[in-house]
Amino acid sequence: MSTSSADLPIDETSRARLADEGLRLAVVDRTDPAAYEAWFRAETRGFHDAAPSPETIAQRHRGLEADRRLVGVFDDTAGIPEQPVATTICWPADLTVPGRRAVPAWAVSGVTVSPTHRRRGIARALMEAELRTALALDLPAAMLTVSESTIYARFGYAPAAFARDLTISTRRVRWTGPVPDGRVRLVTAEQMRDDGPAIVERVRLGRPGEMSYAGHLWTRQLGLGPGDKDAKKLRIVRYDDADGTPQGFAVYDLTMDPADFADHELKVRTLVAATPDAYAGLWRYLLEVDLVSTVTAHLRPVDEPLRWMIDDFRAVRVNELDHLWVRVLDVPSALGARSYGEPGRLVISIDDPLGFAAGTWAVDVDAEGEATVTATDDPADVWMTVNALGSLYLGGVPARTLIAAGSLTGDAERLDRMFRAPVEPYLSIWF
Repeated sequence: MSTSSADLPIDETSRARLADEGLRLAVVDRTDPAAYEAWFRAETRGFHDAAPSPETIAQRHRGLEADRRLVGVFDDTAGIPEQPVATTICWPADLTVPGRRAVPAWAVSGVTVSPTHRRRGIARALMEAELRTALALDLPAAMLTVSESTIYARFGYAPAAFARDLTISTRRVRWTGPVPDGRVRLVTAEQMRDDGPAIVERVRLGRPGEMSYAGHLWTRQLGLGPGDKDAKKLRIVRYDDADGTPQGFAVYDLTMDPADFADHELKVRTLVAATPDAYAGLWRYLLEVDLVSTVTAHLRPVDEPLRWMIDDFRAVRVNELDHLWVRVLDVPSALGARSYGEPGRLVISIDDPLGFAAGTWAVDVDAEGEATVTATDDPADVWMTVNALGSLYLGGVPARTLIAAGSLTGDAERLDRMFRAPVEPYLSIWF
């Protein structure tokens, strides 16, 4: 990156567009406590959260990472003019791609527009500004996790990694999976704050779709984030292998049924395992906690092997959701950063209404799975929208699915042989 994300000027195209509406687009001074408080209150309001306390705001401000870029849209005629009527917070983060490698991407978060200012083109101006900002920072892709799945396709994003919520009836199941060699230990959040990042990092490059993270995104998983009302309910276990090396951890809480003390629900908030042994050890522990009849787990990978480790496959109910959305901006850099499953040459024509990724591109893959991507005038083998490219990028969405959806035409079989990843993409956090 040639410029710090926090120091880059505001996007002039979107600034001028909003100025015509009597609105002001600006980068918020993240070092100014008053400016941060006004921005944070607006973001909190946008997600219908309770108003944060001054203590929570101060703690969040102290923990704000230096690379966070806060943007607000201001209306000087609004009832609270110092608070923006729309917000974003963005930063550069490494996105894991096929081949146990990562590409720098623009993480887009905190997208809100006040209900008093809907239908004025604010969201479009904000989202397009962030895409141009990402390109100005030499970032080949943007990514986000979405609260609404109907908004972001118009800006070229598409779902690229999915997740599942699990509900397990523990009274119906018996563990039939591997018997772990290590040991599960109850630990404190403070212990995991120090021990956990190394485990997360060992896992991250093994799964396309995972991203680098620290700070608030890490501590909130442990109940150490400011203002976490559920912190006192959390329990944390760590799995140490036979040599005593920490290889995984789980964070969970318990909810009692007032009518039956033996009918608790155990909610898994986070489970990270760097080895198969740690995975088996943590899940067996969670399924065998006394006085629990139901275990629920949010945001688990679609290829979760748990159902093959218990004796009743149907005791696990599954609900799938779209999670990580990706937007490719620089085609040669993005496609050249990942590995491929088959050597050869594939010419791809991309339609991008915003122009960032539009063109015809030759993807030449060598015997080691490394690609060189160049613009070409050769006839295309495949035609696709930029949204289809985003879904294909991490290797988790089959080309034949996108052909059925009408967003791709051409040689889908060869495209799948080259693009499909051996590991299903997955992102283990919200951001």
